[in-house]
Amino acid sequence: MSMPESNYRAWLRKAEHDLLNIENNLAAERVPWDTVCYHAQQAAEKVLKALLVYHHEAPPRTHDLVALLTRCVPFAPDLADLEADCRNLTAFAVGSRYPDDLFEPTGDDARAMTKAARRVRTRILGLLP
Repeated sequence: MSMPESNYRAWLRKAEHDLLNIENNLAAERVPWDTVCYHAQQAAEKVLKALLVYHHEAPPRTHDLVALLTRCVPFAPDLADLEADCRNLTAFAVGSRYPDDLFEPTGDDARAMTKAARRVRTRILGLLP
């Protein structure tokens, strides 16, 4: 196994940890919806970075999923239709990390972001061995 292949798998493992974090939180009696949104963004970020690493690209130091998606599209043009999911995941992750009287994610928001992260993950996994 070459170094990039080994490293892309490490990114995927980290993404799985974020998804496990979501599952554990959703099973809890009290669910921190902001944390679920954050880990959904993180899972999607890591699978996008895994695709870049697989294609011998150094993943940029950014949490902006639209920027990451833009870098991935040359390898798989049909990924462009994930832009709305990436935009929403980025907004919810950033918006939910700090106190804000105007924005606090709900359970519906968190479940929607979880579904978006899983859509991104499914599409990326379909492109990797």
